[in-house]
Amino acid sequence: MLTLMLLRHAKSDWSEAGKADIDRVLNERGERAAKLMGRYMADSGLLPDLVLCSPATRARQTGELVVKELAAVPPIRIEPDIYSFSDGAVLLNCLRRKGGSAQSVLLVGHNPSIEGLAQKLVGMGDGKLRARIIEKYPTAALAVMTFGIDGWSALTEGCGTLLRFVRPRDLIK
Repeated sequence: MLTLMLLRHAKSDWSEAGKADIDRVLNERGERAAKLMGRYMADSGLLPDLVLCSPATRARQTGELVVKELAAVPPIRIEPDIYSFSDGAVLLNCLRRKGGSAQSVLLVGHNPSIEGLAQKLVGMGDGKLRARIIEKYPTAALAVMTFGIDGWSALTEGCGTLLRFVRPRDLIK
């Protein structure tokens, strides 16, 4: 059984006019949310074997802050294809090609691609959680799904079961 964790990058800083999109950094709220999500993952036993991450600074920072909270540090691979803002098809192809032998993958990227990929893959799971993904996939939100397939290359639309959809606001007590 394979596990995929889809994490939208945390809230970024828009204060520097003229800064290239790929170079935008996280703001303070984003840094807090990324650390919070990392602690949630650690406490929940969500430990990826591999992290596939967009090359955008805000995505890399999100991935690094999350991984620092985990008991074991998985390899992080920066994948240019994940810097995508489409319907998720590019991310699906990247995951099929780059998932390798990992049993669990954390993919850190951008909307609308992360939301689109989640909607493409999820065919089963809690209806309320599925509806929340369709309603809005906020920054630093995490979807966790499983697949009863032998390898990432066998991923097809609708073959996933959604186990969790967690937003940072769900974790603030």
